[in-house]
Amino acid sequence: MDREGTIAATPPAVASGAELATDGRAAADQRLEVRVTTSNGSWTAAFVLEQTLGHITHSANLRALVPPADPTLEAHIVPVEFAIDEHRIPNPIWSNWTVRAGLRARRGLRRLRRPTGDGRREIDAMFVHTQVPAVLLGRAMRRVPTVVSIDATPLQYDELGEFYAHDLGPRWLERAKFEANRRCFSRAAHLVTWSQWARLGLRDGYGIPTDKVSVIAPGVDLERWSRPADTGTSSDGPVRVLFVGGDLRRKGGDLLIEACRRLAHEPDLPAVELHLVTTADVEPGPGVVVHRSLTANSPGLIEQYHHADVFCLPTLGDCLPMVLAEAAASGLPLVSTDVGAISEIVRQGVTGELVPVGDVEALIAALRKLVGDRAYRLSCGREARALAAAEHDARANAKRIVDTLRTVAHVRPA
Repeated sequence: MDREGTIAATPPAVASGAELATDGRAAADQRLEVRVTTSNGSWTAAFVLEQTLGHITHSANLRALVPPADPTLEAHIVPVEFAIDEHRIPNPIWSNWTVRAGLRARRGLRRLRRPTGDGRREIDAMFVHTQVPAVLLGRAMRRVPTVVSIDATPLQYDELGEFYAHDLGPRWLERAKFEANRRCFSRAAHLVTWSQWARLGLRDGYGIPTDKVSVIAPGVDLERWSRPADTGTSSDGPVRVLFVGGDLRRKGGDLLIEACRRLAHEPDLPAVELHLVTTADVEPGPGVVVHRSLTANSPGLIEQYHHADVFCLPTLGDCLPMVLAEAAASGLPLVSTDVGAISEIVRQGVTGELVPVGDVEALIAALRKLVGDRAYRLSCGREARALAAAEHDARANAKRIVDTLRTVAHVRPA
């Protein structure tokens, strides 16, 4: 411990969106403390980070990439864990995730402001991902310029609720929730969204001017995910289709299994081999290989991307799955559904194929085009890689976040 309540941390390796393949259960193993990632900065920012599902990955990436983005920044990480404390008596208030997240965020920020030998630690700016822990930070957000980051607005999440076991409450409660979120977004000095879809959702759903919102995708480590020239896209052997997703049904894995089995009976196509990275209970079979032991960001997982020919995620409900950016960074053509912000990375006929949700016939047709036309596969893969480099570079995007914080804090560049 170098000072009360903090730990001098060594940034971790950039994380993988494949944490979604564990359905966020890795959160239970990430009991992070409030920590300082640099110690000699000339300005200070707190990063309040939700620890659920793909947000765990985004949090880990920020912990790794923010310090090198600006050596003058002292970055304090405040992880907001999802788990309900086992010793607490169950009650409906504490079981509400927004309440629990907000109180934990406030507690973490109070720790940062404890007096030290040099006096009180002041924070020049805050970055809060997502709005869930931000809603109850009203007083802190009025005192400290704050950037709130989201992957989807609450209203957009409500539209996808059936796929996340998320039900709407009584009308009075939903109205109160709307007003609380609207005040949070209005109070923020600036907002960051993962996609243009979410940016427009803030405008259309909450009246937030678009010039107050920057689109900054979470991104991936392009160097790590880039595929070596001697792997994948082979002209002989089966065409390997890769799927990565823990919740097989919600991510459309069962539809993909059916589609690939039917394609296997088409004599004019090359052989198709489906590789599933999942924790779901699914049996391998002819042309179906199941990988259950691969962990996030592991060499074995990255190898699956590098040896694949097509990446397919026919999800029923999602915002912007990070696995699509990883596949694009690996130079893979993409097949997915036109839901949430997915069309911003899966661009029809350019980076791959978009299909309607739940339409197995359309899925078969999309895969048939890519499986049967190697030149088209390679073209879509090149375009996907170029898009990943332009919009999904985690290092470049972490620097954009730091620059945004510097602007709202009125800190001059070094």
